[in-house]
Amino acid sequence: MMPDLSIEGPLRNLIRSNLLKFELSAIASADHRQAAVAVVVLDQQEAAGIGDIPFNACDEGRAAVLLTIRAAKLKDHAGQRAFPGGRLDEGETVEQAALRELQEEVGLQLDAGSVLGRLDDYATRSGFVISPVVVWGGRVGELTANPDEVESLHRIPVSELLREDAPRLQYKKDREHPVLKMPLGNDWFAAPTAAIAYQFREVAILGKDTRVAHFDQPKFAWS
Repeated sequence: MMPDLSIEGPLRNLIRSNLLKFELSAIASADHRQAAVAVVVLDQQEAAGIGDIPFNACDEGRAAVLLTIRAAKLKDHAGQRAFPGGRLDEGETVEQAALRELQEEVGLQLDAGSVLGRLDDYATRSGFVISPVVVWGGRVGELTANPDEVESLHRIPVSELLREDAPRLQYKKDREHPVLKMPLGNDWFAAPTAAIAYQFREVAILGKDTRVAHFDQPKFAWS
């Protein structure tokens, strides 16, 4: 049964409860740099979408997650779709880093009480261990992309993540594991962002114990 995705409904408590029950899998690696991203749940707007990509369920008052398109001038993952995030500063926890990056990239300031929990760490081929932090934004006004880091920002309906044709797995002869993609309107986005989005759907929304760290990334995401 489809959960109630109203921003004013029981969704916040559902997500928190599901994450509390989830046994987190962390990755400790001296060969990777530590990063955190914020999977922030906030209200949709009537004009939801990325560019010309339409959605079937864009209706104000229902829940969305925030995706960005990273600025083209960035050194790492330029022009790619991503959750707000970045490297940890010295002494920061992953939760503190996710909240700081959220404010720096899109101007959304939230406190520690907005953190609902975490998803599994995900190691990228570009040399990062990403720690996804699920954050409740609720009803927020217009957000402003920091042009130094973000090309544009977009509220993706949570219902879009629940599509029956998600995820899409791409198998290659030279890869041990398939590349995971998630549909997005008439387009798609790929791991690592898609892997995090899929685990958010499976764990935070549907209450499952789905793991995603083994899924591969397309070659354009390796840098």
